[in-house]
Amino acid sequence: MEKVYTVAELTGFVKSYIEASPQLRSVTVKGELSNVSAPSGRGHIFFTLKDDAAVLRCVMFKSRAEKLTFKPENGMTVLCAGRISVYPAGGQYLLYADTISADGTGSLFVALEALKKRLSAEGLFDASRKKRLPIIPMHVGVITSATGAAVQDIMNVAARRFPAAEIVLYPSLVQGSGAGKMLASGVRYFNERHPVDVIIIGRGGGSVEELWEFNDEELVRCIAASRIPVVSAVGHETDFTLCDFAADLRAPTPSAAAEIVFPDRADILRRFKNAGNRMAVLLSQRIAAEKRVLAALAASPALRSPTAGFDDKRMRIADLEARMRTAASAGTGIRRRSLDALSAGLTSGAEAALRYTRMSLASAKERLLLLDPMGVIGRGYAAVFDLDGKPLVSAKALKTGESFTLKMSDGDVKAQVREVIYGDE
Repeated sequence: MEKVYTVAELTGFVKSYIEASPQLRSVTVKGELSNVSAPSGRGHIFFTLKDDAAVLRCVMFKSRAEKLTFKPENGMTVLCAGRISVYPAGGQYLLYADTISADGTGSLFVALEALKKRLSAEGLFDASRKKRLPIIPMHVGVITSATGAAVQDIMNVAARRFPAAEIVLYPSLVQGSGAGKMLASGVRYFNERHPVDVIIIGRGGGSVEELWEFNDEELVRCIAASRIPVVSAVGHETDFTLCDFAADLRAPTPSAAAEIVFPDRADILRRFKNAGNRMAVLLSQRIAAEKRVLAALAASPALRSPTAGFDDKRMRIADLEARMRTAASAGTGIRRRSLDALSAGLTSGAEAALRYTRMSLASAKERLLLLDPMGVIGRGYAAVFDLDGKPLVSAKALKTGESFTLKMSDGDVKAQVREVIYGDE
């Protein structure tokens, strides 16, 4: 009969076989570091070596780790020397490393950094592109594995904080080849076919390899182009992927994402209550103010006796009419007296002006008579004129033989010069 082994027996057999192999007692392995961790207080270093085809679990205990001259980090290409053995409790074979020496940077991380720089240069990670999350999201899209713990964590938080919200799950692969494309299809689904208020995309923690699909370029571009706000919740608090940089908000875990997205029902109710109280106070104040206005209106004379105001205005109009008639009559008398006085003044002024004019004319007549040459001639004088009628005032103006006219008071005398005797001769 074939021997039946227990798990422990078979694992022990494999462990003994491997440890007895001379080739595996001292080996040097080249690979890229990933999932490097050093539990606090222990000093041991746990990590994975990988290449394009396989992965190898490794551990370096504290006594060896303290001798390292550099800090092992994800993405480094290293040479690890040690022995291969089996850890029965974990059912895995692993490398117990004695030394680690740096050999460069891993090709996968080099490619990732190059992609990150290229997408960043295009502005896909700019803070100006980030959209604000809705205050009260009634419809939330979740892109993750339908069987993973992440969706359960999100639903539990939603049920506790805001059960009124509708959660729409887009089931997707979250690791392995093709997961990035499927996740990108989920983002497009909510943007094009089933609009929601906000999208949560992510998964629980895992190794770098398990989270690698969240660095897919197509997925990153879909998240950056999404019209709907996207919250990235990939892995644990220390895990970062390119989705985190492209998303509008990064949450350290799916549960934390749900805490951020779903408002606290009690807080909302408290806000509504406070708002209701403030509205009640404002309404009471408004009602009191309106009551005061109504009381003032009720006490006004116009409302107590609506016709009283018209009577007052009629009396005022009558009084104004009487005053206008009195003022018009007084004004007419004043104007009449002013016209009479003006007429008398005009008459007196005209008479005085006429007398003054007559006196001026008499004086002018006397002056004209004094200046009239005929008046002088009438006293026995004569005036001498040439044949053209121009007066001659000098003997030098006449020559012997020239004719001239003597004008006398009773007629003219035509004469001829026989001789000119000048006064100085």
